[in-house]
Amino acid sequence: MTLARPPFSVRIGQSEPYDFAPYDGVPRHLVGALQKWVAGHFSRDHEYAVEACLRLRLAPRPGQNAYEALVSADGMVLLDVVDAILGWEQSEDGEDLGLGGDFEGRLARILDAAGSAYRVDDAGTGLEERLVPTVRDAVSQTIADASTAPDAGSAAEHLSLSWQAAYGLHPDPVRAYSEAIKAVESAAHAVVEPNNSKATLGTMLRVIRDASHRFTTTLGAGSTAPAEAMMRALWEGQTSRHGGQGGTVPETLEAARAGVHAAATLVQWFTSGAVTRVT
Repeated sequence: MTLARPPFSVRIGQSEPYDFAPYDGVPRHLVGALQKWVAGHFSRDHEYAVEACLRLRLAPRPGQNAYEALVSADGMVLLDVVDAILGWEQSEDGEDLGLGGDFEGRLARILDAAGSAYRVDDAGTGLEERLVPTVRDAVSQTIADASTAPDAGSAAEHLSLSWQAAYGLHPDPVRAYSEAIKAVESAAHAVVEPNNSKATLGTMLRVIRDASHRFTTTLGAGSTAPAEAMMRALWEGQTSRHGGQGGTVPETLEAARAGVHAAATLVQWFTSGAVTRVT
């Protein structure tokens, strides 16, 4: 997020400095701009306003129509409306509904200028939590590289889904963690267990443990220990994989996000050739 210069009154010492940390929810200064953005996507008799309310389970108040319910939304409900507009599917006959995506990046600029904790995702189809750009861009580059790697399988798709589940407007930690593991399994399969069609991260860990001499890395002296340690932490950290008498404990959001970043590192290592099998 680009930090605006301090207001004039702050620069001359007449006002307290603004807090430029990202604002959660919808701060007061952002409400009007978001509502105006929403209003620009519907007309008062727009049938899609009714459908949007139905999708969001948003009941207009007495005397309101669907359009008025949408454009007067506030707080997280307003963010849900914005997110729904971004992700709206186009009609089957290709009709331009004026919904879906952030055309010309106007919403992205609004959120950036207001210091929102949320941003439009890279696909322009939804909101996600804002991160330090270098961190987000590194994961995005890994996804792009994995999508073109010949032996990475569906690693890019799983890592993308994991990211969305971890940082989307409504995070799903269990899904995020599960997809992170699948991303690593896809990226490592061709290197670790190319002949095992039922390979999992667990079976790959046993192979690396029992035959570490068959693998090398570009890290340090070529030891696979860093990759193995990260893979093991990711595998053993998935507490919801199996049931038990003690009850299943879902992954926390913090654990899921850590898992996403661990998975991104491992996917990059395996798809870039940083971890290879010794021939």
